Amino acid sequence: MARPDLNLLVTLDVLLTEGSVARAARRLRLSPSAMSRALARLRATTGDPLLVRAGRGLVPTPRALELRERVGRVVEDAAAVLRPAERLELASLVRTFTLRTSDGFVESFGPGLVARVVAEAPGVRLRFVGKPDKESTPLRDGSVDLETGVVEESTGPELRARVLFHDRFVGAVRAGHPLSESEPTAERYAAGGHVAVSRRGSERGLIDEALTPLGIERRVVTIVDGFAAALALARGSDLIATVPERHTGVLRAGMHSFALPFPSPEVTVSLLWHPRLHADPAHRWLRGLVLECCSAT
Repeated sequence: MARPDLNLLVTLDVLLTEGSVARAARRLRLSPSAMSRALARLRATTGDPLLVRAGRGLVPTPRALELRERVGRVVEDAAAVLRPAERLELASLVRTFTLRTSDGFVESFGPGLVARVVAEAPGVRLRFVGKPDKESTPLRDGSVDLETGVVEESTGPELRARVLFHDRFVGAVRAGHPLSESEPTAERYAAGGHVAVSRRGSERGLIDEALTPLGIERRVVTIVDGFAAALALARGSDLIATVPERHTGVLRAGMHSFALPFPSPEVTVSLLWHPRLHADPAHRWLRGLVLECCSAT
């Protein structure tokens, strides 16, 4: 079997990213005719036209769409392998990292992480931003360096992930709430007024699905888009908030927390990043700090 020309991978990656022979040629500093010949070789090698004419532009074929993410990962991994190792000097490192985190992460894990960063690399600044959705675009376009959350089907397939911790849901009520005075049952829990958490405003979620086999339905009074808001409402009323235990530890201070009196789902919170930063020494150092801080808390 003839050995494939691996240089074509770089050409294919640029062509599929740009979606234009002319733009790809400029990016690779080739003439349009040379790029056209390269596209012809790629078509012959893959057995697919890859980019086809649509009006004045080109559109990718289904095969090209399938290859786009895979080829990008291969090229980035190859670049990381061939890149010379750098010696990381933390004392002189000056850099700002943006972390996109779910509600409650900063309060629970931020102080320890910031303290470690200040002690080891005083020139590094952490910028925490909220997570209003589960889109992977901020990691792809480089506006976010790290993200925390649950890996789902919608998570970009090319993203790297490392488990931070496993979490379970608990109930939280104000001090003196009737549910704080005795062990709650599933019926008593469901009968109370609930504040539900949903970014999309959905009336049902994981907790409701867990109650369904018992033939019980909780009474949702209000819906908010984050755990901090849910706990704030529960703290000042008779509402019941159901939140991840580890993720909201600091936010629940002064409240009564209790294990849910029915089988409830466990969630796995992971650290996510784009493969372009996988081999970056400073990024690798920060990932290690996040893992250590979450393990120690």
